[in-house]
This record gives sequence, structure tokens and C-alpha cells, in this order.
Amino acid sequence: MPLTRLLRLAPLLVLAALSAACSSSQPTTTLAPTPADTNPGARMLRPGDVVKVQVFGHDELSGEFPVDETFNLLLPIIGEFSVKDMTVTELRARVRRELPQLYTQSFVSVVPLFRVSVLGEVMHPGLFSVDPTMTLYEVIAMAGGSTRNARESKIRLIRGGQQVALPINSDALARATIREIGVRSGDQVYVPRKAITYETWLVGLQLLNTALLAYTIFK
Repeated sequence: MPLTRLLRLAPLLVLAALSAACSSSQPTTTLAPTPADTNPGARMLRPGDVVKVQVFGHDELSGEFPVDETFNLLLPIIGEFSVKDMTVTELRARVRRELPQLYTQSFVSVVPLFRVSVLGEVMHPGLFSVDPTMTLYEVIAMAGGSTRNARESKIRLIRGGQQVALPINSDALARATIREIGVRSGDQVYVPRKAITYETWLVGLQLLNTALLAYTIFK
């Protein structure tokens, strides 16, 4: 290939590299939040979820207890029972109803911890048990925080391979809790990549430098 033609093509090669980085496919279907999303107490527990129980004044009854693969939950004193089709509100009422029968004047706190995957441009992608009072950015912090290539203004909530519409605008996202957003157990928080990243620019500059070096050597 003539050197002059190679130089003319160099900018096109740079643009091609940038375009390739921008062409990653993302879920396009958007699901609307369900009524259960806007009513945290109506959410169902799933296998792998954790129930955090705190009985003030009785540390031996407090702790974090997992829901097993058959939807059973084992709690001290109360014993094992099924939480299948049981809402968070119903579970909380049952625990608070049964424990005071054994311990008078006991204050009981029951908090569900949901399983949420944090994926994309984060330092340590993975599956986490999260408190519904946490913000979305606190959940991302559990994964080590965003990378420098993250596009935090376009954070997505994915459910069953489809994007879920967030009930708040991007300005309020940093302040809203995942309970207010409507995050369910099993959801994925996806932090997308910037269209043009620092590495993309490096690739483009390397291609351009290669073309200039070839011109310098062979002119």
C-alpha cells in the first residue's frame, strides 16, 4: 500500500477503533415497576436472601439468618418455618408476634437483606447481600466502586435480562435508597462503560503514531 494512502487512512482507522468501542450491545427492553416495587413490605423473600433479626437485650437471638433452597427460615426459639409466598410485612409481624410470648418487653427489628449483583464497570463485580436502606451508590461501593471508565449517569437496573425503569430521575439517584428505587432480590445493578474511554483514545493514538513513524522511515 502506498505510504501516502496509509497516511490518508490513518484517521479512518482511529475512527474505526472508536466506533468499535461504542458498539457494545445493551438491553433495550424496559419493564415498568410493579405495585410490589413501590410497596417494600409486599416483596417476597427468595432462597439465598438473608433475614437480619435484632432482639434488643437478647444478643443470643440476634443475627443474620439465610432462607434456604426450600424457602425455609430457621430462627432461634421460633424454629424453622416456610417463608414461601410470605411478604416482608408478614414475616416481620410473625417474628414480632411470637418472640414477645417468650420475652416480655422485647423490641424486635427484622430487616431483609436482598441478593443483588453489581456488574459492569466496577472494581469487584459480584453478588452482594444489601440492606434496602442503602443507596444505589453505597451498593456500588460494596463492589469496590466504579472504574475510571464507568458512565455513572447511565446506571441501569436489570431484571431477567431486561432493563427496569427507575421511578426517579438521575439527579435523585444518589440520594434514593434501593427500597425507594424498587430493587428486588435477584436484580442486577449494571454500570455501563463510557462510549469513548481512556484506553480507546490510547489505541487511536497508537495507530496514528504508527502511521507517522512509517512515514518518517520510508519517506
